[in-house]
Amino acid sequence: MSTVPVAAERAALAAAPGARGRLNVARAAAHFQAAPMAMVFLCFLVFPIVAIVVVSFFDYDSVQIIPRFTLENYRELLLSKVTWETYLNTFRFAAMTWAVTLLIGFTLSYFLAFHVHSTLMRIGLSLVCTVPFWTSNIIRMISWIPFLGRNGLLNMALLRLGIIHQPLEFLLFSDFAVVLALVHLNTFFMMIPIFNSMMKIDRSLIEAARDAGARAPQILWNVVIPLSKTGIAVGSIFVIALVMGDFVTVRLMSGGQSASVGLMMANSISLLQYPAAAANAILLLFLVLGLIAGIVRSVDIRGELTGSIARARAADE
Repeated sequence: MSTVPVAAERAALAAAPGARGRLNVARAAAHFQAAPMAMVFLCFLVFPIVAIVVVSFFDYDSVQIIPRFTLENYRELLLSKVTWETYLNTFRFAAMTWAVTLLIGFTLSYFLAFHVHSTLMRIGLSLVCTVPFWTSNIIRMISWIPFLGRNGLLNMALLRLGIIHQPLEFLLFSDFAVVLALVHLNTFFMMIPIFNSMMKIDRSLIEAARDAGARAPQILWNVVIPLSKTGIAVGSIFVIALVMGDFVTVRLMSGGQSASVGLMMANSISLLQYPAAAANAILLLFLVLGLIAGIVRSVDIRGELTGSIARARAADE
């Protein structure tokens, strides 16, 4: 879109009598409307992060925080082998969860967007996906224990069918159980953005590809996936951010046999080592922001959203 007509319109408005005053009033009104949300962000996002940064440079002992500047918290954190092993383990959980949730979320979204033609049916199936969220995360995790345990439903069923001759030990209190619970908790956050992107795909593009002789896998790879990349990126951001900061799932489903960054911070807080936990939180924040920045740069989410808004305005006009 050319900027010449916009510049000419602004110049004409500036030259008109009283236009500058009306423009200032409009700007003041816009700032006034944005002020409540800005205050919410300042109070509940910016100020807490600033407080965590400040505390991360404090000293501490076994009973108190000492407001004295020190770099020892970051030095111990960055030079510890346990720290990097824990981060690698957390990245491993995040990568496996991301891959499985992407596969499941993309499949479900594709089915709802292209194979379910009734709007009522789509709404009903979408509501079915939200049913697990009617209970808390902890209850949903605990519900896996009687199913995956040594004497759980799955092992008993496999034994009776003769598929196995002794209970499977890896099903519960293992990395498998952790990833399974994380997938259960986060698949919905991957599915919804992808489904939203697929619903915006112009169906005439798919018809054109089909008329040109493209097969279903070719249409999926060359049309659907490229046009769904914004939803994939947004869902990936949700899943990665949630998994990287999770500690309850790792603690419950691994039986204390696996570690994560969130669990390491929770242990530091339980020992009243708040500056060490704050330093760990800042390091985790930078790493997650780096991952999110890489995803955003590879997909250009802002450009996609701006184009969607422009198309919506054009359609309304």
